[in-house]
Amino acid sequence: MERFGLVGLPNAGKSSLYNALTGGGALAAPYAFATKDPNIGVAHVPDPRLERLAELSSSKKVVHAAVQVVDIGGLVEGASKGEGLGNIREVDAIVFVLRAFRDPDVPGPDDPLEHLRVVELELALADLETVESRLARSKKAARVDRSAEEEAAAFQRAHDILAAGTPIYRSALSADDREVLAPHFLLTNRRVLAVVNVGENELDRIPAEVARVRAEFAPEGSVQASEVEVIGMSVQLEAEAAQLDALDRAEMLEALGLGEGALAAMVRSAYHLLGLRTYFTTGEKESRAWTFRAGSKAPECAGKIHSDIQRGFIRAEVIHCDELLAIGSWNKAKELGKIRSEGKDYEFVDGDVTEFRFNV
Repeated sequence: MERFGLVGLPNAGKSSLYNALTGGGALAAPYAFATKDPNIGVAHVPDPRLERLAELSSSKKVVHAAVQVVDIGGLVEGASKGEGLGNIREVDAIVFVLRAFRDPDVPGPDDPLEHLRVVELELALADLETVESRLARSKKAARVDRSAEEEAAAFQRAHDILAAGTPIYRSALSADDREVLAPHFLLTNRRVLAVVNVGENELDRIPAEVARVRAEFAPEGSVQASEVEVIGMSVQLEAEAAQLDALDRAEMLEALGLGEGALAAMVRSAYHLLGLRTYFTTGEKESRAWTFRAGSKAPECAGKIHSDIQRGFIRAEVIHCDELLAIGSWNKAKELGKIRSEGKDYEFVDGDVTEFRFNV
């Protein structure tokens, strides 16, 4: 299961956000390193499409997609030397939690740009240490193997960027170089999701604070739009709402003018940052969301259910969920000729509903 890590300074709201996402019991306390060891939990990916499909099929069971969430110890200046970074390299994507709430009883800065500065610098310095050790080996290998020259050159360019304290995702490093570096798990060679955490009585500040952070991430267009996403929320409010049952939670969020809440949008954004997409199976017994990587072909998607289905794949019968929901039933869609028969080269699309035909 893919995982994303929550990273931020002490008292930014990481542990509260973790608890809201996972229903966990991580300690949320107003002092540094309340979270020394990473907490790991599972967050469901809310998807209204799945709920509607379950209603259409009168499903007895609904199974959402899920991702793992890792609450990593609070970072401070000097964390790149070891303290606070924990097992951050084991996550697939990083979510910055940036404090913007004002509370004199909670120590630490309340400017999200200050939080961003420290976190980015420490991650860049941690990457610099990794690149320096790999660069020496790559240069040595390139002297006897010309095929290693490309990697050595990519490491050198990354080194120059990181030595200036600049994260790779902010730089003009080429897509080819970033692909060469990908197997080395550099922390700043990833897309970025930032959560700007305002106080529960400061919801009106969200647009302005989000705009400030977006502008800081992408001065003069240095980061492509697809590389960074910024979401504003009151983590405290979202955590309180997450403890309620579905009806009370919806009423609370609606009364605050928050719609479904920012938590659901944040999970979906993190899910898509990982390059993950969803297809569905639906029937009276169960409606389920299955996770696949963007660009996956039909047999690979079939393997998400069972390796036997992938091995014996014949075809996939497919319709997009929007079309199926508009028609009203699988059988009616079949009668209308709207169910497509797709072979091994079909590339699944987010929102496809399918039945696999296979023979083992």
